[in-house]
Amino acid sequence: MYDDQVVIIGAGICGLATALALHKKGIKSVVMERSESLRNVTGAAITIRPNGWRALDQLGVANILRRTAVPFQRERVVSLDGERQQEISLYHCVGETRCLRRKDIIDTLYAALPTATVKFGCQLESIKLDPHTTKPILRFIDGSSIIAKVVIGCDGDKSIVADFLNLKRIKTFPLCEVRGLTNYPYGHSFAHEFTSFKKDNILVGRIPIDNKLVYWFCTQQYILKDERIWKDPKVIQHNTLELLSNYPQGIQEMIKTTETKSLSFKRLRYRAPWDLITGTFSRGTVIVAGDAKHVMGPFLGQGGSAALEDAVVLARNMAQLGLDHVGDAFNLFVRQRRIRVIRVSLQTYLIGMLSSNPSRLKKFICILLMIILFRNQKSHMDYDCGAL
Repeated sequence: MYDDQVVIIGAGICGLATALALHKKGIKSVVMERSESLRNVTGAAITIRPNGWRALDQLGVANILRRTAVPFQRERVVSLDGERQQEISLYHCVGETRCLRRKDIIDTLYAALPTATVKFGCQLESIKLDPHTTKPILRFIDGSSIIAKVVIGCDGDKSIVADFLNLKRIKTFPLCEVRGLTNYPYGHSFAHEFTSFKKDNILVGRIPIDNKLVYWFCTQQYILKDERIWKDPKVIQHNTLELLSNYPQGIQEMIKTTETKSLSFKRLRYRAPWDLITGTFSRGTVIVAGDAKHVMGPFLGQGGSAALEDAVVLARNMAQLGLDHVGDAFNLFVRQRRIRVIRVSLQTYLIGMLSSNPSRLKKFICILLMIILFRNQKSHMDYDCGAL
């Protein structure tokens, strides 16, 4: 058993961003990652909206990431129901929006950290508080333990830190999603736009990352199956092609030529907005951030950006109040972030429910709430998490 001051659990986007934000404020941390190497293969890509770029600017890595992806200027929805394609909505993007490979974000954040900040092969098993000092004791599956002064749980939607805080269980939409990357060696002809194709309660999205690489996803109603079959990329590709057999040839070709190692299948999960209202997200010197706190569906493209905001605000509060008053810093963080994440999560939840083929009554309620609460449906991008 050994001591560490600030321990971050999980080397995903939120964990690495939090470590970098703390480093910039002169606070040393160690990131404990369960995998044996950096998790920069899965996840395909993430859309970063203007609020996320503000956070990346504060972290000092925005300009590096801007070189990896082109901005897109508009979003378009095309209906394929019926005999012809029909454009049903079109709007121009306000502010900077780019689709980044998750690998590029992870690699860039990791490269900006001091050497040996991340320790691999450290899978957390449990947390308990020392009865005498009230410091958290972290036990790992290899039998090792750490006594930490501060624990920040950035360990995703299956968070052990969230379980320690007795947060309610993550819920699932009746939806699932396949995601992938397709490389066009000689370049593609797609406009720099986010195009969604709708047909028979299936949504296919296509976003160019640069002039050769395209991110795509396929959202569909979830049908209970043995999910082990979705671990094989070849099976994911075959099943997706079968599902989209009546889609335009260009979409089918995109899936046929996709990078199979980039393919993933995922049930869409969320922490209920009403649980965010009452949830206890910190206890003493233990706290959760990112998906461990507010995992949400992908419908607004805000999951990654919200995690980056968390990192900036959390590090700022810890630096202002100091590690001797970290409990106060955590309480302040929870107060400052609660309304923000409730609003983003609620808007995402309502869109997710509308995408889930609900009953007429549920559909009416969701539309009514959207009209009342989110008259400006793009306001989530206007948020500024402030200076680090």
